[in-house]
Amino acid sequence: MMTTKLHPVVEAVTARIEERSKESRAAYLEMIRSRRPGSFARSRLTEGNLAHQSAGCAVMEKTQILGAGWPVIGVITSYNDMLSAHAPFEHFPQMIREAAREVHAVAQIAGGVPAMCDGVTQGQEGMELSLFSRDVIAMASAVGLSHDTFDAALHLGVCDKIVPGLVIAALRFGWLPSVFVPAGPMPSGLSNPEKVRVRQLFAEGKVGREALLKAEAESYHSQGTCTFYGTANSNQMLMEVMGLHLPGAAFPNPGTPLRAALTRAATHRAAAITAQGKMYLPAGELIDARAIVNGIVGLMATGGSTNHALHIPAMAAAAGLSVTLQDFSDLSGATPLLARIYPNGAADVNHFHAAGGMSLLISQLLSAGLLHGDAQGVAGPISAYAQEPVVLDDKLIWRPGPLVSGDLEVLRPIDAPFEADGGLRLITGPLGDGVSKVSAVKASHRFVEAPAIVFESQDALKAAFEAGQLNRDFVAVVRFQGAAANGMPELHGLTPVLGVLQDRGHKVALVTDGRMSGASGKIPSAIHLSPEAAHGGPIARVKDGDVIRLDTEAGRLDVLVDPAEFGARTPATFRPNRAPAGLGREMFDLFRMNVGAAATGASPFNFLGIRS
Repeated sequence: MMTTKLHPVVEAVTARIEERSKESRAAYLEMIRSRRPGSFARSRLTEGNLAHQSAGCAVMEKTQILGAGWPVIGVITSYNDMLSAHAPFEHFPQMIREAAREVHAVAQIAGGVPAMCDGVTQGQEGMELSLFSRDVIAMASAVGLSHDTFDAALHLGVCDKIVPGLVIAALRFGWLPSVFVPAGPMPSGLSNPEKVRVRQLFAEGKVGREALLKAEAESYHSQGTCTFYGTANSNQMLMEVMGLHLPGAAFPNPGTPLRAALTRAATHRAAAITAQGKMYLPAGELIDARAIVNGIVGLMATGGSTNHALHIPAMAAAAGLSVTLQDFSDLSGATPLLARIYPNGAADVNHFHAAGGMSLLISQLLSAGLLHGDAQGVAGPISAYAQEPVVLDDKLIWRPGPLVSGDLEVLRPIDAPFEADGGLRLITGPLGDGVSKVSAVKASHRFVEAPAIVFESQDALKAAFEAGQLNRDFVAVVRFQGAAANGMPELHGLTPVLGVLQDRGHKVALVTDGRMSGASGKIPSAIHLSPEAAHGGPIARVKDGDVIRLDTEAGRLDVLVDPAEFGARTPATFRPNRAPAGLGREMFDLFRMNVGAAATGASPFNFLGIRS
């Protein structure tokens, strides 16, 4: 489709990412180009190496690996059957092997990666491993791909840290073409407003655990991702708008003919874009500054997860690209909010998909020059991604997507958005730099000035609430929640408590060096504060009673204390809230000791050679 002239902010942000990344990107491209194979990757192996690679294969695959001319696709899978989002992957390997044979290719499972669920670990000690699981996944993927026998890769992943970890690995093996293969969201269950209502009633002690469990089980009820627009579904939007999916792959449900057809087509496409063919599309060339900017714009247009203020810089760095929170803020200011999906509305991703979904979203953004239509995806330029897949007469085809929304309460055109901007703000001030998601926060709640109450765990805040100590205006300062302190677990458990207090008429806000989730909801907040308290950040100097002013519209976080007095205070000392041993947390000391700042992705990897 035709695209208009590129939006000046999109053009400017892209140019400055390219400029600040000039040296690191050049070094990255030199690395991946030096590894482009002249023939099949396995041609570098010895006879003994090849024998080991093929020993467990079926006769057809063994014959092709040892002597014939079929490319080999390595599959990295996050399958486990405990988690609904990843359970559908159980049957993908056989489907992929059969699809590979159809186009004269071999598919092998190169390795599995862990996939933990923040929904299961939310508020539990295991959540302290969640963020770092992203980096474990990247390393586990690297182990699988390090056999160096593959001509392309398929990455099977869906949820919060899994997809960013898989992307980091795909980019460090950037000479390989990579196609990402999702499993899709579960069908809709209990409505999101009803789920929230029951959660808040439980927080107030008005309903018991039986009612809460019933509501939760009716919300999360079958295979597939959770249907709210948290990090998992934001991942799928990102993979599509960045070009790592086939068009329209993000949101068809598991177990449908369309989902199966898309999985087979992804396999066919991976085989077609190897270095041995005419359409070589290595992942590291495909993901450039344009792709990263497209991803951020998509995030803003849909009100996506704040976790991607961590993940996108970490993914970009793996490709030699430096992305800052200012880039996010500027693109947010230029991108209208086109979707309302819970927690930014009542609808879920199935409603979004039915209203027009990714094809309509992409076409609208292209029409305003907000996407780089010339950026390359695995299926062609992003300008061609305004299509939707359908199965007709047992054949997968792509047709032009809808031109108008099927539900203006869920998805709107570019000239009639829900909000003029994307709703993610860079927050700056004497307490450091962070982010705030305001798309789900009412305008009347976006400014709070109130005394601080300092907590060093979310459990302490919930205990104060249960003791009736928080029935007043206040700013909750929850510190020592960053990656260096305890792995940066989500503080999603605070949302019902603070929501109750806000509904009672109190002015409340959250300030933290920790993180919330894509479901952070209606409470004004400044999160991911850098530097974090464990690194001596200014949040460690805040005392109970200090007046905090959070203005999310202006992007300011101020502590109304004399600067000289505030600067002279001795920062609070980090004291682990629990014994560090247990549930494997002691094995992650190496990550906590080497992690970078949240502003640069909270990553233990240092691909750009900088720390901040």
